Amino acid sequence: MRFSNPSEHVEAKGRSEVFHPVVEEFKDMIENDPIIYMPFHQMFSQIPNKPPFDRDPNGNPQVRDYFMMLRHFNKIMTSAPEYKKGLGLTGFPINAIINWPMGTPSGHAAFLNEKVNTQVGKMLKEWARFLSSPESRYVLTSNLDGGWFCPAVLAENQMHNFDNTFKCQLSEPYRGFKSWDDFFTREFRDGAGPVGAPDDDRFITNACESAPYWLQRMVQERDLFWIKGQPYSIKYMLAGDSLTPQFVEGTVYQGFLDALSYHRWHSPVSGRIVKGYIQLGTYYSEAMVSGFDEAAPNESQGYLTEVATRALLFIEADNPDIGLMCFMAVGMAEVSTCDIRVQVGQHVKKGEQLGMFHFGGSTHCLIFRKSVDLVLDLPCEPGLDASIVPVNRSIAFVPPRRIKSNL
Repeated sequence: MRFSNPSEHVEAKGRSEVFHPVVEEFKDMIENDPIIYMPFHQMFSQIPNKPPFDRDPNGNPQVRDYFMMLRHFNKIMTSAPEYKKGLGLTGFPINAIINWPMGTPSGHAAFLNEKVNTQVGKMLKEWARFLSSPESRYVLTSNLDGGWFCPAVLAENQMHNFDNTFKCQLSEPYRGFKSWDDFFTREFRDGAGPVGAPDDDRFITNACESAPYWLQRMVQERDLFWIKGQPYSIKYMLAGDSLTPQFVEGTVYQGFLDALSYHRWHSPVSGRIVKGYIQLGTYYSEAMVSGFDEAAPNESQGYLTEVATRALLFIEADNPDIGLMCFMAVGMAEVSTCDIRVQVGQHVKKGEQLGMFHFGGSTHCLIFRKSVDLVLDLPCEPGLDASIVPVNRSIAFVPPRRIKSNL
């Protein structure tokens, strides 16, 4: 029997149920470490006892203690995310369960704890194994309530014209996808996702199918990234990398991907990969200044660039007026893997694949040096309500530098 949401399953069982080993480890860690037990107990009592906090953002009754939280996690380990139209966290079952708790003072402390993040990372990796298995395909159907190929989903903007846009096989079960992860990391068909101004290095393209979130110039080496406005702090964003000084007082552009977005990354410029690596960080931390974010951590995207798990790719652009830049892919919530698919020293063309996110909503940044005269060309104003901009569309222009004459 399949349950349409985790609550239908966990309410039918008692405290004696057998936990998945990684969830059992989580339980033991909470119950045997007083520094962790305290915030995991307090975070639930700090949630207001009134609407809208009586239900999570996916419409299920709000979890009110850590043990019930673990019971939900246990069910999720063998479940694939379903689609629920109109819900802010559709496709994010773990995020929905702890959405209100992580907005409390105790939740903020708990999800910054290194031990907690290590255990959450282990749990997400176990879930990722299931999402990479054939059994996870059951939600990839058109006749299941919550199926990702039902008419309501395929009518969404990012899923519109799916069969002509993405590589799939209509004649095969589940359109030929081998797993949920295979569907989530789907690829374009040849000719889809055309590159803007492919032969003109003055133009910079959108690295992800994303909505413009923020643009900040004159970014400081260190700033108070946890306060209102969440100013970028370039030293923490780049994890103290030796290349950091080149980006002080530079420009950061950030864009947001949702669950329906295409989740592969494409190079915004033509150039050579100078350095690339994964920087481990938090999974479910949000900025305290955001309060009770109904779709946390959407309102904490500036903050997350300093603390969340992320991929850093430094690219020396062929255009000397751009020079060294950085693409940063930031995992949010259920995202457990930032997957780099290029090598140091490799030359990439504008629009060429760099890597991908595996599951979940996510955010990304393009980071430029102070000397780069970046002229943004977006179809909408950056912000939480911005519209999705196609991947590989030109989003910025860098005019040639004027050469001073000695005459």
